[in-house]
Amino acid sequence: MTPWLGLVVLLGTWSLGDWGAEACTCSPSHPQDAFCNSDIVIRAKVVGKKLVKDGPFGTLVYTIKQMKMYRGFTKMPHVQYIYTEASESLCGLKLEVNKYQYLLTGRVYDGKMYTGLCNFVERWDQLTLSQRKGLNYRYHLGCNCKIKSCYYLPCFVSSKNECLWTDMLSNFGYPGYQSRHYACIRQKGGYCSWYRGWAPSDKSIINATDP
Repeated sequence: MTPWLGLVVLLGTWSLGDWGAEACTCSPSHPQDAFCNSDIVIRAKVVGKKLVKDGPFGTLVYTIKQMKMYRGFTKMPHVQYIYTEASESLCGLKLEVNKYQYLLTGRVYDGKMYTGLCNFVERWDQLTLSQRKGLNYRYHLGCNCKIKSCYYLPCFVSSKNECLWTDMLSNFGYPGYQSRHYACIRQKGGYCSWYRGWAPSDKSIINATDP
């Protein structure tokens, strides 16, 4: 068993994978939590892959071209390969080669980056402008805040460093408005609260400010 499998339940977040994959269960997590709890967060393009004999179903090794690193400079300043289980039932991740740029998050073990369906992985062109700004600086500012999940009403924050995350009430576990447009950031007075900032809807402006 490869090391990252032990993180399946602990580091659950939305990803590109099939939620119905047998034996792969992921707890929802806001992208900010995924960012703060990951060793590595990068933007990259997959340029190759191979299957190696490791674990019960093998391990997929993706060769990537790293475009930008957002987190992990001290852990692994440059990532060339990422590792994932070959089987989706073990939360293995399937990525397209030479097709898309991806936002990839994962953990580092023995000098290797491991990722899977329970990590936050998304096509770069599917991220909102607010999420891209979050990767650049907003999520980092909120790593000392706590995002508290609300599955059933009533829900309340219990301390000043909490933001109440209610996407699950209306989106049935899928990424909702808070996930796509908000970051939980500490404000004046030490209180954490949701912050969006200004997000232009003009696509040409979004492209011009693309991080």
